[in-house]
Amino acid sequence: MLKPSEIAAASAHLMTELVYRYLDTEAIAVVQGDGAVSQELIAQGFDRVMFTGGTEIGRKVYEGAAPHLTPVTLELGGKSPVIVAADADVDVAAKRIAWIKLLNAGQTCVAPDYVLADATVRDELVSKITAALTKFRSGAPQGMRIVNQRQFDRLSGYLAAAKTDAAADGGGVVVGGDCDASNLRIQPTVVVDPDPDGPLMSNEIFGPILPVVTVKSLDDAIRFVNSRPKPLSAYLFTKSRAVRERVIREVPAGGMMVNHLAFQVSTAKLPFGGVGASGMGAYHGRWGFEEFSHRKSVLTKPTRPDLSSFIYPPYTERAIKVARRLF
Repeated sequence: MLKPSEIAAASAHLMTELVYRYLDTEAIAVVQGDGAVSQELIAQGFDRVMFTGGTEIGRKVYEGAAPHLTPVTLELGGKSPVIVAADADVDVAAKRIAWIKLLNAGQTCVAPDYVLADATVRDELVSKITAALTKFRSGAPQGMRIVNQRQFDRLSGYLAAAKTDAAADGGGVVVGGDCDASNLRIQPTVVVDPDPDGPLMSNEIFGPILPVVTVKSLDDAIRFVNSRPKPLSAYLFTKSRAVRERVIREVPAGGMMVNHLAFQVSTAKLPFGGVGASGMGAYHGRWGFEEFSHRKSVLTKPTRPDLSSFIYPPYTERAIKVARRLF
């Protein structure tokens, strides 16, 4: 049973059409509807429920499955950080961060949510991210399309709050920042040192807005990430093996990638999933078969000769002696 998101209605319609055109309709069915439909489906007591989406809805899915003891796989979101260490190749880091942030206007679960840049490379990194955004969009001034009005209002609200905070604290928007409500478009935007407790840094962004936070050291970067809910993905740019091993060891995340972004989700050779607030369970490749399969143990024994006759009651002295010799 497949239930696509009602938020992306056109995609859901196309998915339904393609499933029934190309797949075995005795093996799969598509159901469309809102959250109430999802809860009704969960209440049917399926063998497993798999959900992709935000943490808040993930909790509701988990709660809905609990009365039926239905196991769940939750691939949720979270604020996926990018740590840019002092020794990073800043030019490459800037291009890769900008490129992945632009994919689908940042509306992907593994998009870089915010950057923690070492103070020694922060200015260079921001400058090169800005240049990369301009180049990759061929200088186009218009914003990028947001999925619906509710998400546009949320993101534009984050930006408005960030601009207000910047006026007071000295951070600010260094590129982009314009929002067009008439067509739900927001320019790719870089915000330097936003309020760490503001909405931009408290909620998953899921849009074309990239905060860059200045840190004094790798210690500060690790502490910052670990002070927040565990992300679905964490990224690191460094040339140092020691830095890489330390971040892998000390930063909990669903998955991690070094010196690039998002490609960990595209390979069937690695499991993909979250941890803590970013989800539970993992799939892709053989991990998907294992995740969605029940390991049913089956043992068959012959009936003749009936060796169990030695251990049937009554337990006579002779039977006990034979059992001791055998076992």
